[in-house]
Amino acid sequence: MLTQGQAAPDFTLNDKDGVPVTLSSFRGRRVVLYFYPKDMTPGCTRQACAFAAAYQDFRDLDAVVIGVSRDSEASHRRFAEKNSLPFILLSDPERAAIEAFGVWQEKRNYGKVTMGVVRSTFVIGPDGVIEKVIPNAKPDTNAGEILAYLRG
Repeated sequence: MLTQGQAAPDFTLNDKDGVPVTLSSFRGRRVVLYFYPKDMTPGCTRQACAFAAAYQDFRDLDAVVIGVSRDSEASHRRFAEKNSLPFILLSDPERAAIEAFGVWQEKRNYGKVTMGVVRSTFVIGPDGVIEKVIPNAKPDTNAGEILAYLRG
C-alpha cells in the first residue's frame, strides 16, 4: 500500500455515467480518494452515506471526494441514485488504480483467505503527493476522521 509522502499514481477511470475521470485533473485541490469493496453492501453503504452527509463540508474545504471499487458503471449509478451520493464514483474492474495504490490484498474472512479490496482512504495534496493514508478504514468513522484531518 502506498504511504504518506509518495506521489499518487495517475489514472483515468470511468464514472457512473461512463465519463472518463483523470486523477491529475484535480491538481491544485485536495482529493479524498477512498477505495471500498462493493456497492450496496452494508459497510460500503454506511461509508458512502457518511461521505454524502458531510459532502458540503468537504466542498467548503475545496476537497474532491472520489470513491473507487471494482463495480460496474451501472452498479455505481444504481448505488448513487439509491443513496443520493453527490460525489464521484469510479469503476475499476481491471483493478488499475486499486493495484497502483496497493489496496488489492489478501483478506481473511471466517478462516478463508481471499484477495480483495482493503477499505482504504488517501488524502492527496494539491501537488499530487499523498498527505495521509488510512488503511483498513472504518465505514462509520472514515468521513469524520478525514474531515478532522482536513480542518487541521
